[in-house]
Amino acid sequence: MISIRFQFHFNFSQSKKTLIELSKNIADYLESLYDRDFVENYRKYIESYPNQYIRIDPFSDHQSLIERLKNYGIELEKTVLPFAYKVLKGSDKIGKTLEFTLGLYYVQSLSSMIPPHILNPTYNDLTLDLCAAPGSKTTQLAELMERKGTLIANEVNQQRVGSLNFNVDKMNLSCIGVMKQKGELISKTFDNFFDKILVDAPCSALGIVQKKNEVSNWWNLEQAEKIAEVQFKLLVSAIKAAKVGAEIIYSTCTLTIEENEFVLDKILKKYPVEIEEFDLPLKHVPGFTKFGEFENPKLALAKRIIPWDNDSEGFFVAKLRKKSETEPLVQSNYSKSHKIFFIHDHKFIKPYLNQLHEYFGIEKDILARFKYIQSRSDLLFVNKDWVVEENSYFIKLGLKLGVIDRKDKLNLHSDAARTFGKFATKNKIVIDSKEDLEIYLNGSTIKKELDALGQKIVEYEGMILGSAVQTKEGLKSQFPRNLRTNEILLQ
Repeated sequence: MISIRFQFHFNFSQSKKTLIELSKNIADYLESLYDRDFVENYRKYIESYPNQYIRIDPFSDHQSLIERLKNYGIELEKTVLPFAYKVLKGSDKIGKTLEFTLGLYYVQSLSSMIPPHILNPTYNDLTLDLCAAPGSKTTQLAELMERKGTLIANEVNQQRVGSLNFNVDKMNLSCIGVMKQKGELISKTFDNFFDKILVDAPCSALGIVQKKNEVSNWWNLEQAEKIAEVQFKLLVSAIKAAKVGAEIIYSTCTLTIEENEFVLDKILKKYPVEIEEFDLPLKHVPGFTKFGEFENPKLALAKRIIPWDNDSEGFFVAKLRKKSETEPLVQSNYSKSHKIFFIHDHKFIKPYLNQLHEYFGIEKDILARFKYIQSRSDLLFVNKDWVVEENSYFIKLGLKLGVIDRKDKLNLHSDAARTFGKFATKNKIVIDSKEDLEIYLNGSTIKKELDALGQKIVEYEGMILGSAVQTKEGLKSQFPRNLRTNEILLQ
């Protein structure tokens, strides 16, 4: 097995476990909420190794991918979720395979997959992920939507936006527009608009201390109550952004009642939403209905996932439905974008798509499945069902098609090569050795002579890797730099 070492970006190894000391603040709080036995189970949980799970696109060929991963020594086990698998063997390799790098699966905790699974949007639903980074749930929503329709992913933190963009590109999803806006103000842009909204709110993270050790150092009840104020505002914003009849999933990865049931109690008393029952395939307990002077029997419909009950993380999930109109906020004024949408047969975009058809042999009906956007010399693409025409809202929209050069020729981007490559019948190169594959993934030049110079789509063992350019010196890789930030194992 060959290993290509880049700057290591993600670490999924379980080779070293940092001992987490449970703070007195957390222990006392959990004992007041539950009991002493719960605290002891919690202590054992955070000192144990986290189990690894992966998510595979529900509309892809699971069995062929499972067989490929066996060649790395990775063994998987089915879970109660049809698209999720537990890693039984090879946890130290699961985040380093070529298939992982190309977005053929996503490493994600089992509990984290529940909120999108419950929301379960289709491509006909206008969908919002209000607090989207790093993109685990966003990319899962896009897969549930069959990579079509309109999915808006919002994130306010600039550093986390980078992670979100990275994962959207890696998973090769053209149905996502990324916004950078305060989630509390999203309804100033989209009022009464969405059919389905996920509010996976920032929280005090008591359900994931096993992997976020630092929480034990800073957690206290005052901080949790401050976070709960933000969560309430986020959920109010989501309600205003939702259509009447829309579904809203509220979730957190914490165990506090202040950030979960108390937030929902205030919402149910002040806003036209109802809490609804839903099926949860993991073991769970109902939400708290009484605590001190607090009492709300409706919150039994919310569900708490206790981490050690499912060999995963702690989560809270509730399903709401908007019942009537809400008072809108004053709408935001955006300057008009210089980016322009084109359908496939528009006179501007048609010559460039003809280039792709004639040069790569991609049929025109395939190219007609998308809309195209001009951003100066760049061309982008989104699926044809995308509905938000004013694209100045977005800092990222769809995927990169390519760049128009000075000779008015479209140079295909690797994102587009991965989308359209399986449909290409010409100028497609198959790498047939691990040595050449390693050179390509490093962004270097494969010393190979071909009959025709120019751009190529590159394939390896049935997987489209990206694009390259054949020059007199050889085949120059155009494998994206942002995918070279991880160690890649080659089976």
